[in-house]
Amino acid sequence: MIAFPPCKINLGLTILRKRADGYHDIETCFYPVPWTDILEIIKSGEFTFAASGLPIPGDPSDNLCVRAFRMIEREFSIGPVAMHLHKIIPAGAGLGGGSSDAAHTLKLLNRIFELDLTDERLEGYASQLGSDCSFFIRGKPAVGTERGNRLTPLEANPGDRHLIVVAPGIHIPTAAAYLDVHPYEASKSCADIVSGLPLWQWKDHLKNDFEKSVVARYPEIGRIKELLYEAGAVYASMSGSGSAVFGIFDKATQTPAELGNYRSWCGPLSV
Repeated sequence: MIAFPPCKINLGLTILRKRADGYHDIETCFYPVPWTDILEIIKSGEFTFAASGLPIPGDPSDNLCVRAFRMIEREFSIGPVAMHLHKIIPAGAGLGGGSSDAAHTLKLLNRIFELDLTDERLEGYASQLGSDCSFFIRGKPAVGTERGNRLTPLEANPGDRHLIVVAPGIHIPTAAAYLDVHPYEASKSCADIVSGLPLWQWKDHLKNDFEKSVVARYPEIGRIKELLYEAGAVYASMSGSGSAVFGIFDKATQTPAELGNYRSWCGPLSV
């Protein structure tokens, strides 16, 4: 059985406070983007995990897909499977590709072994794997609060817009990105801005709290954002803790030639 785990972008990201458990309370708007990996899982006589495509950092035995399988295996005593992940979404880019792979592992196992788990149950398992894993169970626009794992539907209709996502190949661990930010209580929520303000006003109101410190460390990321605005983007921002940057355009356009050496995706901004 095959799935195509998509990535996401963050429309705004506010870091509200540090929690007693070491995580942070945040508020962000998750939006799905059909730039996908490819994940295949079949029943097998023994468990195997193989990967191809872009390199995946870390020990393969600790891959989120493997961890998702081990979690369900312990809970339901399912049989072994063979897993193959073809990696297309760049890692460490703030696009949630690994989290999406894990969430879709849970969804495929639910179907293959006929576990009849509801989306709510699957979201509960996903939240144990990563703060944004839960979002990818349903993959619909959502407001993420607490660690990003508490989800409510996002009322947003971008209309006929075009999206360009650019990944510069800079790997930014989320934990490291948090070291340079200062939590605060925002006067206006990301959800209110996305749902209540026209797109052309987002530039002045919708912020990603990671962006300032990340761009200070990696000016290349800031230059990509500038180039997207120069190409006509109505709104541009870094996604998550970086390093990917996206631009939203009023009409279909090509990725600027100056960004041709980077991995990128472009297409309609739609669900």
